[in-house]
Amino acid sequence: MQISSATPSTGTASSASAASNINKLQKRMRELTDELRNVAGQDMEAKAKQEKVKLLQAQIQMVQQQIAAIQRQMQQEQMDRAQAQQQAKASQQPRSTPVNKPQSLPGLGESVDTFA
Repeated sequence: MQISSATPSTGTASSASAASNINKLQKRMRELTDELRNVAGQDMEAKAKQEKVKLLQAQIQMVQQQIAAIQRQMQQEQMDRAQAQQQAKASQQPRSTPVNKPQSLPGLGESVDTFA
């Protein structure tokens, strides 16, 4: 069993779907890791074992990358939701009118008396 695409290319995956995909990928990674451990005890030529180890390591790395991609997508969706909530909250708050600002005090040059 090999999962080639963990998430759909269009739209965003729901958290439940993403978690389900991560669980499937983690199960696949355990299977590949067990298979990698068992290579040493298999009756094969050394070169064939080496090739099988390389293949299994590449598959494990691919699964790890898929898990990381799903986690990044979930994190981005969470940040997007938080930002949307903040924007919605900000748009619901009534706009306050500025209170009369105190008059600015004159600068030094404006308050100095000059004598001629």
